[in-house]
Amino acid sequence: MAVTAQAFNAAASMQELYELLAACGIQNGWNKPEPSLWPLPKKDFPPAHWSWNIGRAALDAAGRFVNTELAERRNLILANPVPGNTYPTVRTLVAAYQMVKAGEVARSHRHTANALRLVLDTGADAYTIVDGKKIPMEAGDVLLTPNWRWHGHANEGPADAYWMDFLDIPTVHLLGPMFFEHHPDALEQATEIDANSPCRFSWRDTVAHLAHAPETAPGVREIELGSPALATIALHVTRLEAGASMSVEPTTMSAICAIMQGAGEAIIDGQTFAFARGDALAAPSSCAQTWTASEESYILRVSDKPLLERLDWLRPVPAR
Repeated sequence: MAVTAQAFNAAASMQELYELLAACGIQNGWNKPEPSLWPLPKKDFPPAHWSWNIGRAALDAAGRFVNTELAERRNLILANPVPGNTYPTVRTLVAAYQMVKAGEVARSHRHTANALRLVLDTGADAYTIVDGKKIPMEAGDVLLTPNWRWHGHANEGPADAYWMDFLDIPTVHLLGPMFFEHHPDALEQATEIDANSPCRFSWRDTVAHLAHAPETAPGVREIELGSPALATIALHVTRLEAGASMSVEPTTMSAICAIMQGAGEAIIDGQTFAFARGDALAAPSSCAQTWTASEESYILRVSDKPLLERLDWLRPVPAR
């Protein structure tokens, strides 16, 4: 039975008003169990750590049972341990470990999500194919796949290839503009090798640029890859000399940190994590961080900084 204006005029109590509003699909704005506005960002995603030692062993096990015919990608999602979560690593970004075995291909596709990968371990002749060109995959390389660009992977060498993926899929899920297509040729045909592609930040170049970067603190140097690398994702690489420490003040920015090389300890929002090469760490919004290297270390920080800057939402978060 439809609710009429007359029914509201005849309401004799607050309870009757609530019942009429509910029947109309309207929520009152003065008696909600939780307010819509709050003074500081919520800390709803905790810090977390994933070990590459475990990740690689898990991928090798998956390689015995999961082929590229069964799965679009043989990957392991690094889902934040917040209760009920099965996907995002931090609120706006997701990371995953992935493997393409020797002689395998991962078919080409494209999607509206932005993506990139940090190469962990490969042999010779492993490539990502972006828009019909082969881009070499060498350990330490950072490779971009901007949104709606065809991309696939081909491992023509004798060794399995491993890397870490990062995507802004959680942001796309929230806003809704998700589109996805398979390439009509399964794996996009490519013969040209483009080692100098703008979609590739080689490990060799990253190390060289950091060697000449100014110190931001004793023993600490940092560079940005791209400006920004992708429309929604910024990439920064920090080099810590052995024994050096850096502090990161809490902001509204969320980040996933990947250890390109080295070892040490990270304290994120009061939680302590030992890190080693290939590990991933979630540094969610509003979390203070301290990083200390026990040996020379290179840390890739993948963040939502460009998105927050465009919306004028990047700001410090006071201690609480």
